Amino acid sequence: MSGLIFVMRTTANREDQVLDFIEANVNRKGIAVYSIFRPHGMRGYIFIEAEDKNAAEEAYFGVPYTRGLLPNPLPYEEVEHMLEHVKAQVNIQKGDIVEIISGPGFKGEKAKVIRIDKDKEEVIVELLEAAVPIPITVHLDSVKVIRREDDEEDENG
Repeated sequence: MSGLIFVMRTTANREDQVLDFIEANVNRKGIAVYSIFRPHGMRGYIFIEAEDKNAAEEAYFGVPYTRGLLPNPLPYEEVEHMLEHVKAQVNIQKGDIVEIISGPGFKGEKAKVIRIDKDKEEVIVELLEAAVPIPITVHLDSVKVIRREDDEEDENG
């Protein structure tokens, strides 16, 4: 995390609406806010990670259902347990035939998986139509399995 984490009070059960309004403000005005989140099961509060208190205040200026910031920012360690560290759930195997669905230059290409690095969330593939097989590394989100080499699993995984 690169900014300070501020706690904003909101009207209970309006947290999602407030998040939407703040997100729109941040995107429209280019405010130095890095993330906004609402911890599950914690009503009436939203956390704003921003460059400084002015940026956090500007993000919610004019937003309905807001009740102001608590006076002091929180250290990351105090909110870390509220964040869910999500690793990509992958159903991809060595030998699978995939289509590259995003990324520069290779979108729409079909490739064979030669290695998977789940920690880095990357997959190394060789393009099928290439004259010389050259391994390229792409993010797991950038490929979709179109054919399983052993065909034992169905399409739904």
